[in-house]
Amino acid sequence: MRALFIIILLLLPACTATSLPTSERLEQVRLVKQEKLTRELAEQNLELGAPVFVRVFKKEEQLETWVKDPATGRYTPFKRYPICNYSGTLGPKLAEGDLQSPEGFYTVGASQMNPRSAFHLSFNLGFPNEFDRAHGRTGSLLMIHGDCKSTGCYALTDPAIEEVYLLVEASIAAGHEVPVHIFPFRMNAFNMYMHSGHEWELFWQNLKEGYDSFELTRVPPSVSHRNYKYAFRHAKQPAPLF
Repeated sequence: MRALFIIILLLLPACTATSLPTSERLEQVRLVKQEKLTRELAEQNLELGAPVFVRVFKKEEQLETWVKDPATGRYTPFKRYPICNYSGTLGPKLAEGDLQSPEGFYTVGASQMNPRSAFHLSFNLGFPNEFDRAHGRTGSLLMIHGDCKSTGCYALTDPAIEEVYLLVEASIAAGHEVPVHIFPFRMNAFNMYMHSGHEWELFWQNLKEGYDSFELTRVPPSVSHRNYKYAFRHAKQPAPLF
């Protein structure tokens, strides 16, 4: 199975597979983890290399991975991982050095993958995005990584980042950049009510539009920026209610 995956990578266009960095550490992780990960995906009729979607919930300290089901076109929950460390409080990152972990909508591509990270393995979230820059927010090197340490990043355990990294890398290698949506908490009616009146309530209401779109359709919305707010183009077909 590993040999087949490597052959597929080599046959992909130069803008995807060949631009993905590697390292001795990553190759060792691949040898140990990739076959098991492929088998676990297959048990849910999913494939390594299918489009992946990541959601992060700050308050709940959880990272979710979702994988596109080729039969339905919708995303299926795969695994949930505990976030063992993040920085700051609820609310967005505002400025370089504020030690605040960001909230918002980001996209991870090949150039953001770092298999030689000082924190085991990592990928850059791409902060600041267009929305952040429009609001004058600054910062750099905001990652999801291992080693369970954080100065503005979201840290997982090393075993957890190994699986998440392989999922994200395989999606990108197959030509699918990975959306990463980061929320302060699960944006259900109860949590929104409990945080009403918070200084970031309006910002969170905007985030909730993207959250609700995925909850309804099980397809990540296309995200853009308009008039200092996130704007969304929603998938057309809702998910079944069962």
